[in-house]
Amino acid sequence: MKVILGCALFAPVQYFVHLTRANDALIEVCDSYQRRSYRNRYVIYAANGPMALSVPVANESGKKPMTRDVRVAYHLPWPDNHIRSIESAYNSSPYYLYYRDEIDAILQKKWTFLKDLNEAALAFALDCADIDPSVVSYTEDFFGTYDDRRDFRELIHPRMDIARDEEFKPQPYRQVLGLGKEFAPNLSILDLIFNKGPETPLVLRDSYRNTQL
Repeated sequence: MKVILGCALFAPVQYFVHLTRANDALIEVCDSYQRRSYRNRYVIYAANGPMALSVPVANESGKKPMTRDVRVAYHLPWPDNHIRSIESAYNSSPYYLYYRDEIDAILQKKWTFLKDLNEAALAFALDCADIDPSVVSYTEDFFGTYDDRRDFRELIHPRMDIARDEEFKPQPYRQVLGLGKEFAPNLSILDLIFNKGPETPLVLRDSYRNTQL
């Protein structure tokens, strides 16, 4: 299956459910950058429930850059804040210590472009999800529609109701800070990786609903 997805930082589980089924996946980086999207934010499970972490980007007054040209801003100590928040949320999860160093290295590196940060985060998650990285490539031009690809660029968005994706059926799994609470679906892939580790591919597989049956 051919798909196109938006550029995302530690994208939600829904994103990887569709990636697991793709044999050719394009990541959109030639669109106009949009704030309040998964391009620069991801949601973890903190002590008080789901919490969004955002990466600040550099503002260029009067310009609307393409996603691939957006620069990461460092006027705030966001890498340290993200690392502390992730540790607080997941230090008691079964696989946090196993993956911590890789996550810290990604967040601590001084990135120039958001696209490169997201690409490193995606490479890490693909490995954890047992997805062949060779199926993934990046757009070189922008096209509003594709005749030969499933288009998930707008469907996977923080403000989009996941119920609109009929092929995504969130498979509950044990969330350390969610014990005794209602399962929080479609958090960042980090939530799944830290809680389930090598079982991540199984949860992704079981989170797909075949609508053609």
